[in-house]
Amino acid sequence: MENIIIINIIFSIFTFYCTYNVIPKLKKMFIDANLYGKDLNKKTENKIPEAFGVVTGCTFLITMFLLIPVIFGRHMLQNEGSKFPHSEFVEMLAALLSICCMLLLGFSDDVLNLRWRHKLLLPTIASLPLLVVYYINFNSTTIIVPKPLREVVGLTINLGVLYYLYMGMLAVFCTNAINILAGINGLETGQSLVIAISILIFNLIELTGDCGQAHLFSLHFIIPFIASTFALIKYNWYPSEVFVGDTFCYFAGMTFAVVGILGHFSKTMLLFFIPQIFNFLYSLPQLFHFVYCPRHRVPRLDKYGTLSPSYAECNSGDISIIGRICLKVFSFFRVIDIKETADGKFKCNNLTLINLCLLFLGPKKEKTLTITLLTIQIVCSILAFVIRYPLASIFYDV
Repeated sequence: MENIIIINIIFSIFTFYCTYNVIPKLKKMFIDANLYGKDLNKKTENKIPEAFGVVTGCTFLITMFLLIPVIFGRHMLQNEGSKFPHSEFVEMLAALLSICCMLLLGFSDDVLNLRWRHKLLLPTIASLPLLVVYYINFNSTTIIVPKPLREVVGLTINLGVLYYLYMGMLAVFCTNAINILAGINGLETGQSLVIAISILIFNLIELTGDCGQAHLFSLHFIIPFIASTFALIKYNWYPSEVFVGDTFCYFAGMTFAVVGILGHFSKTMLLFFIPQIFNFLYSLPQLFHFVYCPRHRVPRLDKYGTLSPSYAECNSGDISIIGRICLKVFSFFRVIDIKETADGKFKCNNLTLINLCLLFLGPKKEKTLTITLLTIQIVCSILAFVIRYPLASIFYDV
């Protein structure tokens, strides 16, 4: 086990080196292919190459392909088919297939600007290999009931098909959650890096436990992911030289979904997504168009060179009943800023965690805002470990 992890680290260092050096060489190629955008939070009109998540995804996949003979080499050299871990081999192939599918979807979205219904449907389809492999190898849909509920429903409960529905929804959530909480330099790569490091620490803690093999499987993926993302964040940090695009967001999200589902810690995985869960719930009125949702919800650059909350303007008659209820609830908890305009319309801040931070903390420099949001992500990861270990004994026998 230790030798495989050491080899993985060596391969990942090489991955970091390759990714770090190849990104600047490809910037002109992306611009020539019209894969570029303009930074909405800068006064300059420079062309910034985007969709560079495909570069990170490719170096990650190359590393994983090279690791396959390393991980299973001992069994192949022994040439004993009866002892070959076919189930683990199929798990890895299915995981790589799902990641490849999401990498393709992300790049297609950056190039073709897909609609939201496609972004929800395709991750569901891409997660099917994971669910099929889980069904064949494990098919465990029984969960342990928390202590306060055991007198009512018993020690365990079998969720059956609902558990597979939950895992499919987890894959859809992970692939879109990072994409929703985005829009400023370094945020997508930064939050992914914090989540990945949190998963790494959790895997190392649980490596000697009963599910050590599952956490070793997770380490096979998460170590190269951290290496490639570290290389990318150097160029995506403020001021960003490249944009990662939806490609990276979907690639990162599916990687997390893969290790969470096949690593058997999908519930713990959600604890590392606390800021993304909050941002998703806060964004629901706009995502489902109960309230007007503009194409871009990034903060606006003010005349002082700082970022301020951006607003969505609409007529009061265009808001659905559900939207009005949501706005009243948000107003009650004072997490929204609603203003009336001179022509009888009204506007409210775009419903993202980024704009909410600017509402509470005031205008910020873009770099400062990114650091603030990543600090929130780190604090939430620490909270996740507190919930997972000290507080877990309140609800479960640990």
